[in-house]
Parts: sequence; structure tokens; C-alpha cells
Amino acid sequence: MNNSFGNIFKITSFGESHGQGVGIVIDGCPAGVELDEQFIQSELDRRKPGQSRITTQRKEADGFEFLSGVFEGKSTGSPITIFIRNQDQKSKDYDHIKDIYRPSHADFTYQEKYGVRDYRGGGRSSARITAGWVAAGAIAKLILKEIGIKCQAFVSQVGELKLEKNYLELDLSKTESNDVRCPDEVTAKKMFELIDNVRKNRDTVGGVVTGVISGNPVGLGEPVFNKLNATLGFAMLSINAVKGFELGSGFDGVKMRGSDHNDAFENKGSEIGTKTNHSGGVQGGISNGEDIYFNVAFKPVATIMKDQSSVDGEGNAITVKGKGRHDPCVVPRAVPIVEAMSALVMADFYLLAQTNKLRG
Repeated sequence: MNNSFGNIFKITSFGESHGQGVGIVIDGCPAGVELDEQFIQSELDRRKPGQSRITTQRKEADGFEFLSGVFEGKSTGSPITIFIRNQDQKSKDYDHIKDIYRPSHADFTYQEKYGVRDYRGGGRSSARITAGWVAAGAIAKLILKEIGIKCQAFVSQVGELKLEKNYLELDLSKTESNDVRCPDEVTAKKMFELIDNVRKNRDTVGGVVTGVISGNPVGLGEPVFNKLNATLGFAMLSINAVKGFELGSGFDGVKMRGSDHNDAFENKGSEIGTKTNHSGGVQGGISNGEDIYFNVAFKPVATIMKDQSSVDGEGNAITVKGKGRHDPCVVPRAVPIVEAMSALVMADFYLLAQTNKLRG
């Protein structure tokens, strides 16, 4: 089971949804980084459950503790271990599915691959483990802040309800002003009502989170198998419930002609830039200095509060009863996860670039 991500700024995730807790080990964090605990906690608070009636009602404070790698508020250069205790597990809610396979869950594939699975809340396959990713992403953000790189995200679509505005038309500082995390107030209200209606109907709905990375230097990424865009896609597709990733013009770009899609270069005073940005800030797998923007598609949550047909481990037909506490739509809580994974990728490529300069 591969639980690690990154090259230089490398994380290793551990824990299960209903175990003692979840956490992260960060290897490769430079020594001397000021670890703002209040900021790290604020990032975890954005992801934690129980934020509103359109999220799971599981109550977790998601308070964290450093177990290693930190002295007097600064990183020491040794591995940083962060632990987040589970406090509100209700494992009995899952007793009824211990021997059955829930539709569109990892139950069947985990059982077949490993011969054993922790059925309590999905165990290792639960989105609960992303709490550690967000904590690591917060530290990556602190590193990136020193060089002017900023990772932001917002909800741009819920079901068929889409925000028909480019990110440049939005004030992304308003993302946290509502429970949906959409920076457009009118659209956010409609999205909230849609999610709430879906919840009342005991169903779930998917959505899209748009990510924006600004302040990028030219030259991050590799030209072949470690492309910046490929690694961003890998990071996003590692998030639970993600079914799609597109960078820049994405799938809409196929409708354009090359003469319209090409990003012409121009002199922007002290530096060279592009007039348009259909490339999404990455060309040839390497950052070109423009904003990196992308969309991440999340499927409807697989656990619904309606009866569903399935089979048990012996292949017998059964009915799965919807129980437990689950999000009717994951995208509001996925925003900080998308930001965290973006920051992890960018911090890793930045440190890799610094290492290559030293070798040169």
C-alpha cells in the first residue's frame, strides 16, 4: 500500500477513520521554518466535519499535536510527525456492512486485494485521512508564502448548477464567507439550497472545485515523466471521490482552433509573459510564470440514506441500509484539501529546483 507522496518534500500518511487517530510524517521540510500553529489549526478547521447542516454531523475538533521535528516553534530539519486524534467515532453504525459490499465504495476492491478490510467508516479508504494531508499542506503553504506562491480553491459547480464566471472575475477572498465556499454570493446561496434539498431527499450530489496557484516562478516541473501538470493531476486524483482533472482550457480546449488557443508571448516590462493563458500556466510540463488554474471533479458521495441493492461476501443478494453520518456533497470540505495538495506539489517542485541549482 503506497502511503507516501512527494520527492523532496515528502509526506507519509497514516491512520484510519475509526482508529486512534490519523496523521502525517513530513520528510524534507527545511530547517528553520516558522510553524504557525494557529494557521495550521485554521486550515484543519476548514476541512473538519460538522461545519453546517450540509456536511457530515460527525464532531471532530481536529486538534493536532507535533510528535517530532519541531523545536521552539521551528522545524529542525528532521521528520515532522503530526497526530490528530479521533474523538467521535461511532463504529457500531457500520456493523451492518461488515460482510457486504456497498455500491461504489472500496469495500470489494480492498477485500479482494488485501484479504482483510477495516469496515468501520471505510477504514483507510475514508476521507478522514485527508486531515493529515491538510496539516502538511499548511506547512507547505508557509514555505511557499516566503517566495510569493499562493494556492487557492473554491467551489465552482454543484450538480448541474455552475458558476458562469472566470476566476479572474471573482474576489477569492470571499470564498470563506459562506458554507459552500463559493466566492459568488448569489450562486453560493443557490448551491446551498440545492445541497440541502438533496440531503433532505436522503441522496447526494457531486461538484467541481477550481484551484488557482498564483505567483509562480518560471521553471518548476520536469519535461517528461515528472511534469508539473501531471503531478498536479496525480495529487488531485489521489483525493477521495475525485473522478476528473483538467488544467487550463481543459476539455473545452478541443472546441477551439490552434490559432485561437495558442498563448502568444509578449513583453510585460521586466519579464516575458503570455497574452492569454489557455495553457493554465504550464507548458511542456514546466511552469511558465502565469497563474496555474484547474478543475477537479468530485462524484456524488457513495453512501446515501436510501436502500440499495448489492451482494455479500458469498455473492448473495442483499439490501444495503443507509446509516451513519455523511456529507450530502463533499465539495465544500474538499476546498482546503485541493489547496493542500496543490501546496504540497508546488513546495516539492520548488525545493527540487533549489536542489538542482546547487548541483549545477
